[in-house]
Amino acid sequence: MTQATATATAASDFSRLSRRVRQAGLLDRRPRYYLTRLSVVAGLYLAGLAAFFWLGDSWLQVPLAAYFAIVFAQVALVLHDLAHRQIFPLRQPSEILGRLAGNLGIGLGYGWWMNKHTRHHANPNHEDLDPDVVPDILVWSQEQARDSSGPARLIGGRQAYLFYPLLLLEGLNLHVAGVRALRQPWMKHRFLEGALLLAHFALYLGVLAWTLSPGKALAFAAVHQGLFGLYMGCVFAPGHKGMPTLTGEATLDFLRRQVLTTRNVRGGRFVDIAMGGLNYQIEHHLFPNMPTPNLRRARPIVRAYCRQLRLPYHEVGFVTSHVEGLRHLHHAGAPLRKKGRS
Repeated sequence: MTQATATATAASDFSRLSRRVRQAGLLDRRPRYYLTRLSVVAGLYLAGLAAFFWLGDSWLQVPLAAYFAIVFAQVALVLHDLAHRQIFPLRQPSEILGRLAGNLGIGLGYGWWMNKHTRHHANPNHEDLDPDVVPDILVWSQEQARDSSGPARLIGGRQAYLFYPLLLLEGLNLHVAGVRALRQPWMKHRFLEGALLLAHFALYLGVLAWTLSPGKALAFAAVHQGLFGLYMGCVFAPGHKGMPTLTGEATLDFLRRQVLTTRNVRGGRFVDIAMGGLNYQIEHHLFPNMPTPNLRRARPIVRAYCRQLRLPYHEVGFVTSHVEGLRHLHHAGAPLRKKGRS
């Protein structure tokens, strides 16, 4: 078989799957679902604000901070769907609501997220092209560990033990990354994005300072931002962490590149809601604009098709997905542990 023939065959593999999914109506819009979901998330956000002002300067604000961590994560998951145009087919309404929900609502830069997440989808788990596996704090392969420097070299040997504590800082990291991206040449509408981010931070800190004593305000922010980052990490990490990483020129076709680097997480409706449908990560990566509620229905079609092609389709439970990720992190950091003992 020639290279051209192999490429054509690989392309037709995905075309056949895409045709089956489209014929099943799984790429059709779900406006009622998203109207309900947006209304519920907005209602939870507003209810939290009402409870905050009703409680006033009270230590009962600390459990409310945990509640807001969940709500912020759910807003971020809606933001994710907006960025993939699962809700609106047109770019403009997606961007308007995305910036309002992301920049103003939770302090997460929509433009930064779009750029980063688009590059991730194009080359998942590619060590040179996927920004999610850049060795800045953690290393994702032993090759990265050997070449690491700075914080990654310092903590890489024990990164599996430090993974969840580090996630407590992920909320802060998301805010900082959105602000830093405003200086990048690819950032569009930087002044609008910057103004909305500034408004969020000013309102957030101002309301805390006005309503709570310094100690309670600090406790609220620490619990809220820490649990928000932990939640976000636990949603996004299982999809790829611990799955094979790629290097060099891409030799896999789109179907195999997405399936082989991606993991599904089994679970019922609770897991679907908690992870915003991203537990069906394989289906999401193959069809990024598929509405979230259709991912569950696409799963048996994709799984059966992968079995037909003898293509591994990796799906495990939630706990197992994290265990696999931690084992991978521990394995990736082995060269740094050996250097520490030498």
